[in-house]
Amino acid sequence: MSKPASYWRLRPFVYRLEGSRCVKCGHFHPLVRKVCRRCGSKNLERDRLPATGILRHFTVVSQAQQGMEKNTPFIVAWVEMDDGSKVVAQMTDCEPEDLKPAMKVETVVRKIKVDGESRLIFYGIKFRPSA
Repeated sequence: MSKPASYWRLRPFVYRLEGSRCVKCGHFHPLVRKVCRRCGSKNLERDRLPATGILRHFTVVSQAQQGMEKNTPFIVAWVEMDDGSKVVAQMTDCEPEDLKPAMKVETVVRKIKVDGESRLIFYGIKFRPSA
């Protein structure tokens, strides 16, 4: 995970799925941008992804990257949001056998990890099955 200062800059997306959407081509950028990476337009507006989507694929991670070992095993999902954007994030509040492709999921804010040196707790968006 990033250092605390760079993580701080990611807060709008990490906590609210907020970024920039190109008015010309509709592409969503997870960070606030001045130029669209897809079409080059400078006509971007601040926007937020929907809080719900459809589970497309998932996998169970049993060997995690450095700093995430204490969280294993965990489920990582590829979700198509209701506006068509795709997001990869962890699943929570479920077991792998509870999940089925095409099921409805929703976003929640949960703890991602605790930084070893600073003991700073990092939170972010995860998905859970919709009630």
